[in-house]
Amino acid sequence: MNEQEFNLKLNKLNAIGVALSGETQVEHLVESILLATIDLVRADAGTLYLIKDGCLHFEILLNTRLGLAQGGSSGVPIHLPPVPLILADGQPNLTNVVACAVNEARTINIPDAYSDEDEYDFTGTQRFDQHFGYYSKSFLSVPMRDHEGNIIGVLQLINALNAQNEIEAFTLSDQHLVESLASQAAIALTNRRLIMALQELFEGFIKLINLAIDDKSPYTGGHCQRVPELTMMLAEAVSRCEEGELAGFKMSERDRYELKIAGLLHDCGKITTPVHVVDKATKLQTIFDRIALIDTRFEVLLRDLEISLLRGQISEAEYRAGCEQLISDRDFLRQANRGGESMSDDDVERIANIAIRRWHPGQTMFSPAAPVSFLSDEERDNLSIRKGTLNRGEREIINRHIDITIQMLEALPWPNHLKNVPEYAGGHHERMDGKGYPRGLKREQMSVQARIMGIADVFEALTAKDRPYKEGMKLSNALQILTRMACEQHVDKELLKIFLREGVWLDYAQRYLNAHQLDQVDVARLLEQLEDC
Repeated sequence: MNEQEFNLKLNKLNAIGVALSGETQVEHLVESILLATIDLVRADAGTLYLIKDGCLHFEILLNTRLGLAQGGSSGVPIHLPPVPLILADGQPNLTNVVACAVNEARTINIPDAYSDEDEYDFTGTQRFDQHFGYYSKSFLSVPMRDHEGNIIGVLQLINALNAQNEIEAFTLSDQHLVESLASQAAIALTNRRLIMALQELFEGFIKLINLAIDDKSPYTGGHCQRVPELTMMLAEAVSRCEEGELAGFKMSERDRYELKIAGLLHDCGKITTPVHVVDKATKLQTIFDRIALIDTRFEVLLRDLEISLLRGQISEAEYRAGCEQLISDRDFLRQANRGGESMSDDDVERIANIAIRRWHPGQTMFSPAAPVSFLSDEERDNLSIRKGTLNRGEREIINRHIDITIQMLEALPWPNHLKNVPEYAGGHHERMDGKGYPRGLKREQMSVQARIMGIADVFEALTAKDRPYKEGMKLSNALQILTRMACEQHVDKELLKIFLREGVWLDYAQRYLNAHQLDQVDVARLLEQLEDC
Protein backbone atom coordinates (compact mmCIF):
# COMPACT_ATOMS: atom_id res chain seq x y z
CA MET A 1 0.00 0.00 0.00
CA ASN A 2 1.46 3.37 -1.00
CA GLU A 3 1.39 6.47 1.19
CA GLN A 4 -1.56 8.01 -0.64
CA GLU A 5 -3.70 4.89 -0.19
CA PHE A 6 -2.71 4.67 3.47
CA ASN A 7 -3.64 8.33 4.10
CA LEU A 8 -6.95 7.79 2.33
CA LYS A 9 -7.73 4.83 4.58
CA LEU A 10 -6.58 6.75 7.64
CA ASN A 11 -8.95 9.62 6.80
CA LYS A 12 -11.72 7.09 6.28
CA LEU A 13 -10.87 5.55 9.67
CA ASN A 14 -11.20 8.94 11.36
CA ALA A 15 -14.54 9.58 9.64
CA ILE A 16 -15.77 6.16 10.77
CA GLY A 17 -14.80 6.98 14.37
CA VAL A 18 -16.83 10.18 14.26
CA ALA A 19 -19.82 8.36 12.77
CA LEU A 20 -19.67 5.60 15.39
CA SER A 21 -19.66 8.10 18.25
CA GLY A 22 -22.96 9.54 17.00
CA GLU A 23 -24.85 6.23 16.73
CA THR A 24 -27.40 5.74 19.53
CA GLN A 25 -28.80 2.27 18.80
CA VAL A 26 -26.62 -0.70 19.75
CA GLU A 27 -27.99 -2.84 16.90
CA HIS A 28 -27.21 -0.16 14.32
CA LEU A 29 -23.84 0.49 15.93
CA VAL A 30 -22.79 -3.15 15.64
CA GLU A 31 -23.81 -3.22 11.98
CA SER A 32 -22.04 0.06 11.24
CA ILE A 33 -18.85 -1.30 12.80
CA LEU A 34 -18.77 -4.39 10.58
CA LEU A 35 -19.76 -2.56 7.39
CA ALA A 36 -17.11 0.10 8.00
CA THR A 37 -14.43 -2.52 8.68
CA ILE A 38 -15.24 -4.51 5.54
CA ASP A 39 -15.13 -1.34 3.46
CA LEU A 40 -11.92 -0.10 5.08
CA VAL A 41 -9.76 -3.07 4.02
CA ARG A 42 -11.79 -4.33 1.03
CA ALA A 43 -12.80 -7.60 2.71
CA ASP A 44 -15.36 -9.82 1.01
CA ALA A 45 -17.02 -11.03 4.20
CA GLY A 46 -17.03 -10.47 7.92
CA THR A 47 -18.59 -11.41 11.23
CA LEU A 48 -18.88 -9.51 14.50
CA TYR A 49 -19.06 -11.47 17.76
CA LEU A 50 -19.85 -10.14 21.23
CA ILE A 51 -18.99 -11.89 24.49
CA LYS A 52 -21.97 -12.94 26.59
CA ASP A 53 -22.07 -15.61 29.31
CA GLY A 54 -18.59 -16.94 28.52
CA CYS A 55 -19.26 -17.41 24.80
CA LEU A 56 -18.80 -15.47 21.59
CA HIS A 57 -22.24 -14.83 20.11
CA PHE A 58 -22.79 -14.04 16.44
CA GLU A 59 -24.24 -10.51 16.21
CA ILE A 60 -24.03 -9.90 12.47
CA LEU A 61 -22.73 -11.86 9.48
CA LEU A 62 -22.15 -10.39 6.01
CA ASN A 63 -20.81 -11.91 2.77
CA THR A 64 -20.71 -9.65 -0.28
CA ARG A 65 -20.04 -12.27 -2.94
CA LEU A 66 -22.81 -14.58 -1.70
CA GLY A 67 -25.20 -11.72 -0.99
CA LEU A 68 -25.57 -13.12 2.51
CA ALA A 69 -26.70 -10.92 5.42
CA GLN A 70 -27.81 -12.22 8.79
CA GLY A 71 -28.44 -10.30 11.99
CA GLY A 72 -28.50 -6.51 12.18
CA SER A 73 -31.07 -4.71 10.06
CA SER A 74 -31.40 -7.66 7.67
CA GLY A 75 -34.18 -9.12 9.77
CA VAL A 76 -32.72 -12.60 9.18
CA PRO A 77 -31.83 -14.30 12.45
CA ILE A 78 -28.49 -16.08 12.91
CA HIS A 79 -29.01 -19.70 13.91
CA LEU A 80 -25.34 -20.55 14.44
CA PRO A 81 -24.44 -21.69 17.97
CA PRO A 82 -22.22 -19.45 20.10
CA VAL A 83 -18.51 -20.22 20.31
CA PRO A 84 -17.43 -21.24 23.84
CA LEU A 85 -14.33 -19.58 25.25
CA ILE A 86 -13.77 -22.41 27.71
CA LEU A 87 -14.10 -26.05 26.73
CA ALA A 88 -15.98 -28.70 28.70
CA ASP A 89 -12.76 -29.85 30.36
CA GLY A 90 -12.10 -26.36 31.69
CA GLN A 91 -9.32 -25.59 29.23
CA PRO A 92 -9.33 -22.42 27.07
CA ASN A 93 -10.66 -22.92 23.56
CA LEU A 94 -7.60 -22.40 21.35
CA THR A 95 -8.70 -24.42 18.34
CA ASN A 96 -11.35 -21.96 17.20
CA VAL A 97 -9.65 -18.91 15.74
CA VAL A 98 -11.98 -16.26 17.23
CA ALA A 99 -11.97 -17.93 20.65
CA CYS A 100 -8.19 -18.14 20.50
CA ALA A 101 -7.98 -14.41 19.65
CA VAL A 102 -9.88 -13.68 22.87
CA ASN A 103 -8.12 -16.18 25.10
CA GLU A 104 -4.66 -15.10 23.96
CA ALA A 105 -5.70 -11.43 23.62
CA ARG A 106 -4.05 -11.04 20.22
CA THR A 107 -4.85 -10.48 16.59
CA ILE A 108 -4.70 -13.59 14.43
CA ASN A 109 -3.88 -13.00 10.74
CA ILE A 110 -4.13 -16.16 8.60
CA PRO A 111 -3.12 -15.83 4.92
CA ASP A 112 -4.59 -19.21 3.94
CA ALA A 113 -6.95 -21.14 6.21
CA TYR A 114 -6.58 -24.31 4.16
CA SER A 115 -2.83 -24.29 4.85
CA ASP A 116 -3.31 -23.78 8.63
CA GLU A 117 -5.69 -26.66 9.28
CA ASP A 118 -3.32 -28.20 11.83
CA GLU A 119 -3.27 -25.17 14.14
CA TYR A 120 -6.97 -24.19 14.03
CA ASP A 121 -10.19 -26.09 13.47
CA PHE A 122 -11.76 -24.87 10.22
CA THR A 123 -14.10 -27.83 9.70
CA GLY A 124 -17.13 -25.55 10.13
CA THR A 125 -15.70 -23.12 7.58
CA GLN A 126 -15.05 -25.94 5.13
CA ARG A 127 -18.63 -27.20 5.49
CA PHE A 128 -19.83 -23.66 4.79
CA ASP A 129 -17.64 -23.44 1.68
CA GLN A 130 -18.87 -26.78 0.38
CA HIS A 131 -22.50 -25.86 0.96
CA PHE A 132 -22.32 -22.43 -0.72
CA GLY A 133 -19.57 -23.03 -3.24
CA TYR A 134 -17.38 -20.45 -1.50
CA TYR A 135 -13.65 -20.31 -0.74
CA SER A 136 -12.73 -18.89 2.66
CA LYS A 137 -9.02 -18.27 2.43
CA SER A 138 -7.58 -15.29 4.31
CA PHE A 139 -8.77 -14.51 7.85
CA LEU A 140 -8.18 -11.56 10.14
CA SER A 141 -9.54 -11.95 13.70
CA VAL A 142 -9.15 -8.85 15.87
CA PRO A 143 -10.18 -8.64 19.55
CA MET A 144 -12.27 -5.58 20.44
CA ARG A 145 -10.83 -3.91 23.55
CA ASP A 146 -12.70 -1.22 25.45
CA HIS A 147 -11.15 1.77 27.26
CA GLU A 148 -10.19 -0.43 30.22
CA GLY A 149 -8.51 -3.03 28.04
CA ASN A 150 -11.31 -5.58 28.47
CA ILE A 151 -12.14 -7.65 25.40
CA ILE A 152 -15.86 -7.39 24.63
CA GLY A 153 -15.94 -9.11 21.24
CA VAL A 154 -14.13 -10.00 18.03
CA LEU A 155 -14.11 -8.59 14.51
CA GLN A 156 -13.39 -11.30 11.98
CA LEU A 157 -12.81 -10.46 8.30
CA ILE A 158 -12.57 -13.01 5.51
CA ASN A 159 -10.88 -12.76 2.11
CA ALA A 160 -9.04 -9.51 1.48
CA LEU A 161 -9.59 -8.46 -2.15
CA ASN A 162 -7.15 -6.62 -4.37
CA ALA A 163 -8.06 -4.20 -7.16
CA GLN A 164 -8.82 -7.15 -9.46
CA ASN A 165 -11.13 -8.71 -6.81
CA GLU A 166 -8.66 -11.51 -6.27
CA ILE A 167 -8.26 -13.02 -2.81
CA GLU A 168 -5.05 -12.12 -1.03
CA ALA A 169 -3.75 -12.03 2.53
CA PHE A 170 -4.54 -9.14 4.85
CA THR A 171 -1.49 -6.90 5.00
CA LEU A 172 0.14 -5.61 8.17
CA SER A 173 -1.21 -2.12 7.44
CA ASP A 174 -4.71 -3.64 7.07
CA GLN A 175 -4.23 -5.32 10.41
CA HIS A 176 -3.20 -2.07 12.11
CA LEU A 177 -6.14 -0.18 10.65
CA VAL A 178 -8.63 -2.84 11.74
CA GLU A 179 -7.06 -2.99 15.21
CA SER A 180 -7.47 0.77 15.49
CA LEU A 181 -11.07 0.59 14.29
CA ALA A 182 -11.82 -2.35 16.59
CA SER A 183 -10.61 -0.30 19.54
CA GLN A 184 -12.72 2.70 18.54
CA ALA A 185 -15.69 0.43 17.95
CA ALA A 186 -15.29 -1.28 21.33
CA ILE A 187 -15.15 2.06 23.12
CA ALA A 188 -18.19 3.35 21.21
CA LEU A 189 -20.09 0.16 21.98
CA THR A 190 -19.10 0.22 25.66
CA ASN A 191 -20.08 3.87 25.95
CA ARG A 192 -23.47 3.14 24.43
CA ARG A 193 -23.94 0.22 26.82
CA LEU A 194 -22.97 2.42 29.76
CA ILE A 195 -25.42 5.10 28.64
CA MET A 196 -28.15 2.49 28.29
CA ALA A 197 -27.32 1.08 31.74
CA LEU A 198 -27.50 4.55 33.30
CA GLN A 199 -30.74 5.18 31.44
CA GLU A 200 -32.20 1.94 32.78
CA LEU A 201 -31.01 2.87 36.27
CA PHE A 202 -32.60 6.31 35.93
CA GLU A 203 -35.89 4.83 34.76
CA GLY A 204 -35.63 2.32 37.59
CA PHE A 205 -35.53 5.18 40.09
CA ILE A 206 -38.58 6.73 38.45
CA LYS A 207 -40.44 3.43 38.72
CA LEU A 208 -39.31 3.26 42.34
CA ILE A 209 -40.93 6.64 43.02
CA ASN A 210 -44.14 5.52 41.30
CA LEU A 211 -44.00 2.27 43.25
CA ALA A 212 -43.81 4.28 46.48
CA ILE A 213 -46.84 6.32 45.39
CA ASP A 214 -48.59 3.12 44.35
CA ASP A 215 -47.85 1.58 47.74
CA LYS A 216 -49.45 4.59 49.43
CA SER A 217 -52.45 4.50 47.11
CA PRO A 218 -53.23 2.04 44.32
CA TYR A 219 -55.48 4.68 42.75
CA THR A 220 -52.71 7.20 42.04
CA GLY A 221 -50.37 4.35 41.14
CA GLY A 222 -52.53 3.37 38.17
CA HIS A 223 -52.81 7.01 37.21
CA CYS A 224 -49.01 7.40 37.16
CA GLN A 225 -48.76 4.52 34.67
CA ARG A 226 -51.67 5.40 32.38
CA VAL A 227 -51.11 9.14 31.91
CA PRO A 228 -47.68 8.64 30.26
CA GLU A 229 -49.21 6.08 27.88
CA LEU A 230 -52.06 8.38 26.88
CA THR A 231 -49.68 11.34 26.63
CA MET A 232 -47.50 9.49 24.13
CA MET A 233 -50.53 8.28 22.16
CA LEU A 234 -51.80 11.84 21.73
CA ALA A 235 -48.32 13.20 21.01
CA GLU A 236 -47.86 10.66 18.20
CA ALA A 237 -51.25 11.61 16.75
CA VAL A 238 -50.30 15.31 16.83
CA SER A 239 -46.95 14.60 15.15
CA ARG A 240 -48.83 12.86 12.30
CA CYS A 241 -51.06 15.88 11.76
CA GLU A 242 -50.44 17.55 8.39
CA GLU A 243 -52.84 20.48 8.65
CA GLY A 244 -53.84 23.20 11.08
CA GLU A 245 -51.71 25.17 13.48
CA LEU A 246 -50.11 22.02 14.91
CA ALA A 247 -48.94 20.66 11.53
CA GLY A 248 -45.36 21.70 12.33
CA PHE A 249 -45.17 19.68 15.53
CA LYS A 250 -42.73 16.81 15.03
CA MET A 251 -40.80 14.69 17.49
CA SER A 252 -37.40 13.04 17.31
CA GLU A 253 -36.59 9.94 19.37
CA ARG A 254 -35.00 12.20 21.96
CA ASP A 255 -38.16 14.32 22.08
CA ARG A 256 -40.23 11.21 22.62
CA TYR A 257 -38.01 10.01 25.42
CA GLU A 258 -38.09 13.41 27.11
CA LEU A 259 -41.90 13.46 27.02
CA LYS A 260 -42.08 9.87 28.25
CA ILE A 261 -39.93 10.73 31.28
CA ALA A 262 -42.02 13.83 31.98
CA GLY A 263 -45.17 11.71 31.86
CA LEU A 264 -43.75 9.18 34.29
CA LEU A 265 -42.77 11.96 36.71
CA HIS A 266 -45.77 14.26 36.28
CA ASP A 267 -47.20 13.40 39.71
CA CYS A 268 -44.01 12.53 41.61
CA GLY A 269 -44.90 15.23 44.16
CA LYS A 270 -47.76 13.04 45.37
CA ILE A 271 -45.18 11.05 47.29
CA THR A 272 -45.58 13.75 49.98
CA THR A 273 -49.40 13.89 49.87
CA PRO A 274 -51.12 12.34 52.95
CA VAL A 275 -52.80 9.02 52.19
CA HIS A 276 -56.07 9.96 53.90
CA VAL A 277 -56.47 12.83 51.42
CA VAL A 278 -55.46 10.86 48.32
CA ASP A 279 -57.76 7.96 49.19
CA LYS A 280 -60.71 9.96 50.51
CA ALA A 281 -63.56 7.92 49.05
CA THR A 282 -66.47 9.85 50.56
CA LYS A 283 -66.99 13.36 51.82
CA LEU A 284 -67.13 12.32 55.49
CA GLN A 285 -64.25 9.83 55.37
CA THR A 286 -61.33 10.31 57.76
CA ILE A 287 -60.05 7.19 59.52
CA PHE A 288 -63.49 5.73 58.75
CA ASP A 289 -66.59 6.93 56.90
CA ARG A 290 -68.46 9.10 59.39
CA ILE A 291 -71.74 8.73 57.53
CA ALA A 292 -72.19 5.78 59.94
CA LEU A 293 -72.41 8.25 62.84
CA ILE A 294 -75.13 10.17 61.07
CA ASP A 295 -76.94 6.92 60.29
CA THR A 296 -76.85 6.19 64.02
CA ARG A 297 -78.54 9.51 64.78
CA PHE A 298 -81.31 8.68 62.34
CA GLU A 299 -81.70 5.24 63.92
CA VAL A 300 -82.06 6.88 67.35
CA LEU A 301 -84.76 9.20 66.04
CA LEU A 302 -86.58 6.34 64.30
CA ARG A 303 -86.45 4.34 67.54
CA ASP A 304 -87.80 7.26 69.54
CA LEU A 305 -90.61 7.73 67.03
CA GLU A 306 -91.62 4.13 67.53
CA ILE A 307 -91.48 4.53 71.33
CA SER A 308 -93.67 7.63 71.09
CA LEU A 309 -96.16 5.70 68.96
CA LEU A 310 -96.26 2.80 71.39
CA ARG A 311 -96.78 5.20 74.31
CA GLY A 312 -99.63 6.84 72.43
CA GLN A 313 -97.85 10.18 72.26
CA ILE A 314 -98.27 10.43 68.46
CA SER A 315 -100.75 9.07 65.95
CA GLU A 316 -100.10 6.40 63.34
CA ALA A 317 -100.20 9.05 60.61
CA GLU A 318 -97.67 11.21 62.44
CA TYR A 319 -95.45 8.18 62.92
CA ARG A 320 -95.52 7.25 59.22
CA ALA A 321 -94.90 10.85 58.13
CA GLY A 322 -92.02 11.21 60.58
CA CYS A 323 -90.41 7.94 59.44
CA GLU A 324 -90.73 8.87 55.77
CA GLN A 325 -89.09 12.24 56.39
CA LEU A 326 -86.23 10.75 58.40
CA ILE A 327 -85.58 7.95 55.90
CA SER A 328 -85.71 10.41 53.00
CA ASP A 329 -83.19 12.72 54.67
CA ARG A 330 -80.96 9.80 55.64
CA ASP A 331 -80.88 8.42 52.09
CA PHE A 332 -80.26 11.90 50.71
CA LEU A 333 -77.23 12.43 52.98
CA ARG A 334 -75.88 8.99 52.09
CA GLN A 335 -76.06 9.90 48.40
CA ALA A 336 -74.54 13.34 48.98
CA ASN A 337 -71.68 11.73 50.89
CA ARG A 338 -70.58 9.76 47.82
CA GLY A 339 -69.56 12.83 45.83
CA GLY A 340 -69.92 13.42 42.13
CA GLU A 341 -69.19 15.81 39.30
CA SER A 342 -71.59 18.46 40.61
CA MET A 343 -74.14 19.29 43.32
CA SER A 344 -77.12 21.57 42.76
CA ASP A 345 -77.93 24.67 44.83
CA ASP A 346 -81.15 22.96 46.02
CA ASP A 347 -79.16 20.01 47.37
CA VAL A 348 -76.73 22.32 49.19
CA GLU A 349 -79.68 24.18 50.70
CA ARG A 350 -81.33 20.93 51.80
CA ILE A 351 -78.13 19.89 53.59
CA ALA A 352 -78.03 23.27 55.33
CA ASN A 353 -81.64 22.88 56.48
CA ILE A 354 -80.98 19.40 57.85
CA ALA A 355 -77.85 20.64 59.58
CA ILE A 356 -79.55 23.43 61.54
CA ARG A 357 -82.32 21.27 62.92
CA ARG A 358 -81.70 20.69 66.57
CA TRP A 359 -82.06 17.43 68.43
CA HIS A 360 -80.93 15.28 71.34
CA PRO A 361 -81.39 11.54 71.91
CA GLY A 362 -84.05 12.14 74.57
CA GLN A 363 -86.52 13.69 72.11
CA THR A 364 -88.67 11.99 69.50
CA MET A 365 -88.73 14.60 66.73
CA PHE A 366 -86.64 17.43 65.36
CA SER A 367 -87.29 20.43 67.57
CA PRO A 368 -86.00 24.00 67.77
CA ALA A 369 -85.81 23.56 71.51
CA ALA A 370 -83.22 20.74 71.37
CA PRO A 371 -79.69 21.83 72.30
CA VAL A 372 -77.63 20.06 69.59
CA SER A 373 -77.50 20.69 65.81
CA PHE A 374 -78.16 17.54 63.84
CA LEU A 375 -74.97 18.10 61.76
CA SER A 376 -71.80 19.78 62.97
CA ASP A 377 -70.40 22.66 60.93
CA GLU A 378 -67.60 20.41 59.68
CA GLU A 379 -70.06 17.68 58.63
CA ARG A 380 -72.28 20.22 56.89
CA ASP A 381 -69.35 21.77 55.00
CA ASN A 382 -68.03 18.40 53.86
CA LEU A 383 -71.42 17.11 52.74
CA SER A 384 -71.91 20.36 50.79
CA ILE A 385 -68.78 19.82 48.65
CA ARG A 386 -70.03 20.46 45.14
CA LYS A 387 -67.54 18.33 43.20
CA GLY A 388 -65.71 15.22 44.29
CA THR A 389 -65.09 14.41 47.93
CA LEU A 390 -62.40 16.92 48.97
CA ASN A 391 -63.08 20.11 50.91
CA ARG A 392 -61.16 23.31 50.28
CA GLY A 393 -58.36 22.51 52.70
CA GLU A 394 -57.92 19.01 51.35
CA ARG A 395 -58.04 20.31 47.79
CA GLU A 396 -55.18 22.69 48.61
CA ILE A 397 -53.19 19.77 49.98
CA ILE A 398 -53.79 17.79 46.78
CA ASN A 399 -52.99 20.79 44.58
CA ARG A 400 -49.72 21.28 46.41
CA HIS A 401 -48.41 18.08 44.84
CA ILE A 402 -47.71 19.95 41.62
CA ASP A 403 -45.61 22.53 43.49
CA ILE A 404 -43.66 19.68 45.07
CA THR A 405 -43.32 18.01 41.65
CA ILE A 406 -41.81 21.17 40.16
CA GLN A 407 -39.51 21.69 43.15
CA MET A 408 -38.26 18.11 42.94
CA LEU A 409 -37.72 18.16 39.18
CA GLU A 410 -36.11 21.59 39.03
CA ALA A 411 -33.63 20.50 41.70
CA LEU A 412 -32.25 17.78 39.40
CA PRO A 413 -29.27 18.42 37.07
CA TRP A 414 -31.04 17.41 33.86
CA PRO A 415 -28.89 16.69 30.79
CA ASN A 416 -29.60 18.81 27.74
CA HIS A 417 -31.89 16.27 26.05
CA LEU A 418 -34.12 16.14 29.17
CA LYS A 419 -34.01 19.80 30.17
CA ASN A 420 -37.73 20.35 29.43
CA VAL A 421 -38.98 17.60 31.76
CA PRO A 422 -39.85 20.02 34.63
CA GLU A 423 -41.84 22.28 32.28
CA TYR A 424 -43.74 19.41 30.65
CA ALA A 425 -44.49 17.64 33.95
CA GLY A 426 -45.24 20.81 35.88
CA GLY A 427 -47.70 22.31 33.43
CA HIS A 428 -50.49 19.74 33.26
CA HIS A 429 -52.71 21.65 35.73
CA GLU A 430 -52.43 24.99 33.93
CA ARG A 431 -55.37 26.32 31.92
CA MET A 432 -55.46 27.96 28.52
CA ASP A 433 -56.96 31.13 30.03
CA GLY A 434 -54.31 31.48 32.73
CA LYS A 435 -56.60 30.44 35.60
CA GLY A 436 -54.81 27.17 36.31
CA TYR A 437 -52.12 26.42 38.84
CA PRO A 438 -49.44 26.62 40.07
CA ARG A 439 -48.10 29.40 37.84
CA GLY A 440 -51.21 30.68 36.10
CA LEU A 441 -49.70 30.22 32.62
CA LYS A 442 -51.71 30.96 29.48
CA ARG A 443 -51.80 28.80 26.36
CA GLU A 444 -49.14 30.77 24.51
CA GLN A 445 -46.78 30.41 27.48
CA MET A 446 -47.04 26.62 27.49
CA SER A 447 -45.36 24.03 25.30
CA VAL A 448 -47.44 21.71 23.15
CA GLN A 449 -46.17 18.81 25.26
CA ALA A 450 -47.46 20.33 28.52
CA ARG A 451 -50.85 20.98 26.91
CA ILE A 452 -50.95 17.39 25.63
CA MET A 453 -50.29 16.09 29.13
CA GLY A 454 -53.10 18.28 30.48
CA ILE A 455 -55.65 16.52 28.26
CA ALA A 456 -54.21 13.10 29.10
CA ASP A 457 -54.39 13.84 32.82
CA VAL A 458 -58.04 14.92 32.71
CA PHE A 459 -59.27 12.12 30.43
CA GLU A 460 -57.54 9.46 32.52
CA ALA A 461 -59.05 10.89 35.70
CA LEU A 462 -62.56 10.98 34.22
CA THR A 463 -62.47 7.42 32.91
CA ALA A 464 -60.34 5.75 35.61
CA LYS A 465 -62.07 2.61 36.84
CA ASP A 466 -60.05 2.27 40.05
CA ARG A 467 -60.86 5.49 41.91
CA PRO A 468 -62.28 5.03 45.42
CA TYR A 469 -64.92 7.74 45.17
CA LYS A 470 -66.49 7.09 41.78
CA GLU A 471 -66.94 4.65 38.94
CA GLY A 472 -65.13 5.28 35.68
CA MET A 473 -67.21 7.41 33.35
CA LYS A 474 -68.52 6.16 30.06
CA LEU A 475 -66.73 7.54 27.03
CA SER A 476 -69.62 9.73 25.89
CA ASN A 477 -69.80 11.49 29.26
CA ALA A 478 -66.05 11.90 29.61
CA LEU A 479 -65.62 13.33 26.10
CA GLN A 480 -68.58 15.69 26.57
CA ILE A 481 -66.96 17.03 29.75
CA LEU A 482 -63.62 17.41 27.95
CA THR A 483 -65.35 19.29 25.14
CA ARG A 484 -66.98 21.63 27.64
CA MET A 485 -63.62 22.14 29.34
CA ALA A 486 -62.03 23.02 26.00
CA CYS A 487 -64.76 25.57 25.31
CA GLU A 488 -64.16 27.03 28.77
CA GLN A 489 -60.41 27.25 27.98
CA HIS A 490 -59.51 24.67 30.57
CA VAL A 491 -57.77 22.37 28.07
CA ASP A 492 -56.40 23.01 24.58
CA LYS A 493 -59.17 23.03 21.96
CA GLU A 494 -56.94 22.28 18.95
CA LEU A 495 -55.33 19.33 20.66
CA LEU A 496 -58.71 17.98 21.68
CA LYS A 497 -59.85 18.10 18.05
CA ILE A 498 -56.92 15.85 17.11
CA PHE A 499 -57.66 13.65 20.13
CA LEU A 500 -61.19 13.14 18.79
CA ARG A 501 -60.48 12.98 15.04
CA GLU A 502 -57.58 10.53 15.30
CA GLY A 503 -59.46 8.20 17.64
CA VAL A 504 -56.86 8.42 20.40
CA TRP A 505 -59.66 8.20 22.94
CA LEU A 506 -60.87 4.91 21.45
CA ASP A 507 -57.41 3.32 21.23
CA TYR A 508 -56.85 4.18 24.87
CA ALA A 509 -60.31 2.97 25.92
CA GLN A 510 -59.88 -0.40 24.24
CA ARG A 511 -56.66 -0.94 26.18
CA TYR A 512 -57.56 0.39 29.62
CA LEU A 513 -61.32 0.73 30.17
CA ASN A 514 -64.01 -1.77 31.05
CA ALA A 515 -66.34 -2.90 28.28
CA HIS A 516 -69.39 -1.16 29.77
CA GLN A 517 -67.59 2.20 29.53
CA LEU A 518 -67.25 1.93 25.73
CA ASP A 519 -70.60 3.39 24.73
CA GLN A 520 -71.57 5.23 21.53
CA VAL A 521 -69.79 8.54 20.93
CA ASP A 522 -70.92 11.14 18.40
CA VAL A 523 -67.51 12.54 17.45
CA ALA A 524 -68.92 14.75 14.69
CA ARG A 525 -71.23 16.51 17.15
CA LEU A 526 -68.38 17.07 19.61
CA LEU A 527 -66.20 18.53 16.85
CA GLU A 528 -69.05 20.85 15.85
CA GLN A 529 -69.30 22.07 19.43
CA LEU A 530 -65.57 22.79 19.45
CA GLU A 531 -65.85 24.74 16.21
CA ASP A 532 -68.78 26.79 17.53
CA CYS A 533 -67.38 27.70 20.94
